[in-house]
Amino acid sequence: MSIAEKLAGLGHRLPEAPAPAANYVAYQRMGGLLVISGQVSRLPSGEMLAGTVGGSATAEEGRAAAEVSALNVLAQIAAATGGEIAAVAQVVRLGVFVASAPDFTRQPFVADAASDLIAAVFGPAGRHARAAVGVAALPGGACVEIEATVALVQP
Repeated sequence: MSIAEKLAGLGHRLPEAPAPAANYVAYQRMGGLLVISGQVSRLPSGEMLAGTVGGSATAEEGRAAAEVSALNVLAQIAAATGGEIAAVAQVVRLGVFVASAPDFTRQPFVADAASDLIAAVFGPAGRHARAAVGVAALPGGACVEIEATVALVQP
């Protein structure tokens, strides 16, 4: 089954893999390791889900932004692997950065939306280690940015 097919079954559409915004690559593959550069909460339309959680954005809006960032991570994984779920041995780690008001402490709640989507797509291979970190600001005013490390099946 492909990542796109699995997402469709979950009520989502796999977006095109976003192009890098500067002088870096969207992903780097070395042997059985795939590292995905940070993917912000930008919709396929180009609209940024922006804001500061606990300030201009609610925790639920942050969760929606985390899901969009996770979809962009999945798009990069699909681009790197030919789109097949079976190419992923394990999602090793997600780093979830949440633009947060100084007194907002529910970053794990926001990050759970991304973790839940990744686990739903890959099953047990989607269970990962994670950091959920509050930051003052993200590129383009994004609400959430997510990076990933993925172990690939070796031929």
